[in-house]
Amino acid sequence: MKTIGYAAHSAESELVPYHFERRDLRENDVLIEILYSGICHSDLHTVKGDWGEQPYPLIPGHEIIGKVLEVGPAVKNFKVDDHVGVGCMVDSCLECDQCGKHEEQYCRNGLTGTYGSEDRIDGSITQGGYSKHIVVREEFVLKISEKLDLSKAAPILCAGITTYSPLKKWNVTKGTRVGVIGLGGLGHMGVKLAVAMGAEVTVISRHKDKEEYAKSLGAKGLLCSTDEQVMESAINSFEFILDTVPVKHDFNTYTPLLDIDGSLVLVGQIGEMEEPETPPLVFGRRRIAGSLIGGIKETQEVLDFCAEHGIHPQCEIIKPEDINNAWDKLQKENPAHRFVIDMKTLES
Repeated sequence: MKTIGYAAHSAESELVPYHFERRDLRENDVLIEILYSGICHSDLHTVKGDWGEQPYPLIPGHEIIGKVLEVGPAVKNFKVDDHVGVGCMVDSCLECDQCGKHEEQYCRNGLTGTYGSEDRIDGSITQGGYSKHIVVREEFVLKISEKLDLSKAAPILCAGITTYSPLKKWNVTKGTRVGVIGLGGLGHMGVKLAVAMGAEVTVISRHKDKEEYAKSLGAKGLLCSTDEQVMESAINSFEFILDTVPVKHDFNTYTPLLDIDGSLVLVGQIGEMEEPETPPLVFGRRRIAGSLIGGIKETQEVLDFCAEHGIHPQCEIIKPEDINNAWDKLQKENPAHRFVIDMKTLES
């Protein structure tokens, strides 16, 4: 079908309206009218070529909330007018051991990203959520609870699952001492989710003036990473640290804050980082790890968890014509909220 989105035509260009064709429905496909699309910092990294060359023109967006317009004849779990979500993946092989474990993000044959990937069947390039419509294989469509505010739910599909998955994997629960580095789009969701799990949460930030905001999210306080005396006094304080910083930084600053057997998990930055200093790791049996989003089953789990606990990302709703301004703000700072595009206002 013919539709419209906002596309980048090169790594240097702004996003502009772009008319294109969505594929015809296959028997197990769902056609979705996109209502809201979140803006993720990884959209910038991808489109700007920070993570390699891209197939332009490219429509980003992998935090999608919409309404079902049509389903293929083999679709069993969705019907017209259902509210649904689409996250960072739209396909995988569904046959390897990782897909069998419901961890499609680690598919041995490679996941198909919501944008910038080759379709497994026809080889066309996937286009993302900064658009009016999308066609997605049923297995990668998610149910949206009536308890969730549709205008604020989109970032759960990336920021939510990206922080929820490691919190679950590292068994964060009641009383776990958790540090969250950064209070941007990822960090603020990490705080909310960890608090809802019963953890004792401290935000770690370069800026002391964010403490009241951190507390308003449920954190017990803020640790200022530029204060050497404060950092020295916090050695061995945390069982788990979630590092959400989206740009190159020195994580060696934070590893001494881990208690024995503690883990620091990177979710914000993909690319060149500082070399790890080994003494804090060896003498404290501390670990540095990474985590990539979550599988479809776990993504449904975080959506339901947020619905149950009344958790929504902090959102600023914008119109499609304001996308480039929002990107400029993301490049200059790491705002403590997510931008969400109201795609209902996009004229075909």
